[in-house]
Amino acid sequence: IAVARSADAILIVLDAGKEGLNRHREILEKELETVGLRLNRHPPDVTFSKKTTGGIKFSSTVPLTKLGPEPEKVALNILREYRVSNAEILAREDISVDELVDVVVGNRLYKPCLYFYNKVDTVTIEEVDQLARMPHSCVGSVNNRFNIGEPLEDDLLKSTMWKYLGLTRIYTKRKGQPPDLKEPVVLSKVRKGTSVKSLCLNVSSQMLRDFNFALVWGKSAKHSPQRCGLSHQLADEDVVQIVTKTNSQQKQDKNYQRTVQNFADKYHKKKFEAKKQKQSKLRG
Repeated sequence: IAVARSADAILIVLDAGKEGLNRHREILEKELETVGLRLNRHPPDVTFSKKTTGGIKFSSTVPLTKLGPEPEKVALNILREYRVSNAEILAREDISVDELVDVVVGNRLYKPCLYFYNKVDTVTIEEVDQLARMPHSCVGSVNNRFNIGEPLEDDLLKSTMWKYLGLTRIYTKRKGQPPDLKEPVVLSKVRKGTSVKSLCLNVSSQMLRDFNFALVWGKSAKHSPQRCGLSHQLADEDVVQIVTKTNSQQKQDKNYQRTVQNFADKYHKKKFEAKKQKQSKLRG
């Protein structure tokens, strides 16, 4: 359970020959549901913030049909059960009682999950077709290498897991040089996202601080190259060149003096530690 809570995606391997009798999929879903894991669902579009005073304020931008004829009363009763007396709730989608409870509790995790039915060679073709048509499911056979191959081979299971993980390969490029197509920077939609800002954070925090603009070649660009900002969403196998600020642009930044002082402090601290180590070696 602890591994599932910290994972980016969950892969559940089931026995196709015994699933119709044992219903292992339903059992595992219920167990993960009880520990706060929501499989293949997105967080409700609800803003919940606790206050110190002011009571409870409940509002919505859409009609709430799943909370009964009096949704505000239902929300007040739920908040009272969890001893919340002052809060603001804004619902931007039609939510159910369980989803509202998840928002109030605040410790729910939403994970993509793929179900892989193994040993399909032991069941009939009708049962294989029924399992393959189930949502978020993939069928195969490890023994016959059906839809699952060697570790370095492309197969249906690996390509499907790649989509569920939301991985995106980004190739970087220096000015005046060809792009590096051997070692891409892999971004994940589940973790930091696939924007230009996420790329800068994966490479270096200093690059994000000195960011000026980015030149993008690939599927996400309307023309090649496209000049983009930090919020631009990248696509798989895009080529990106990060252009940093010039010295004159950095001097115009309001945090320039603080940045220079931090660099100076780090330099003097490192120099002092090196001198201290050298003296200790001479004494020893």
